[in-house]
Amino acid sequence: MSAELITRFKNVTTDGAILELVVWKVPEPVPPSEHGYKYSAVYVVDGVRVVGFDNERGKGDHCHLDGVEVPYAFTSVDTLIEDFIAAVAARREP
Repeated sequence: MSAELITRFKNVTTDGAILELVVWKVPEPVPPSEHGYKYSAVYVVDGVRVVGFDNERGKGDHCHLDGVEVPYAFTSVDTLIEDFIAAVAARREP
C-alpha cells in the first residue's frame, strides 16, 4: 500500500495569511508516532509560522504555537483539524 491523500486544503486570506493542511494515510507510522498518518498544518502571517502541527520523522507528534514547540497528543484526523482551527482562531484578530 502506498500513501493515500486524506485531505489537502490551502487558503490565502484577504490579509495575506496562509492556512494549509495536508493529511496522508501511510502504510507504516512515521517514527516515533504510532498511528498511520503523516500530517502538516500551518498558519503563516507575514512569513512567520504562528501555528503549526506536524509529525516530523524523529520528532513525532508536536505543534508550534507562537514560536514554541510542544508535544501534541494525536488522537484522530478530525480532532487534529478541530485543534488546528481552534489554535488559529485564538490567534486571529477579531
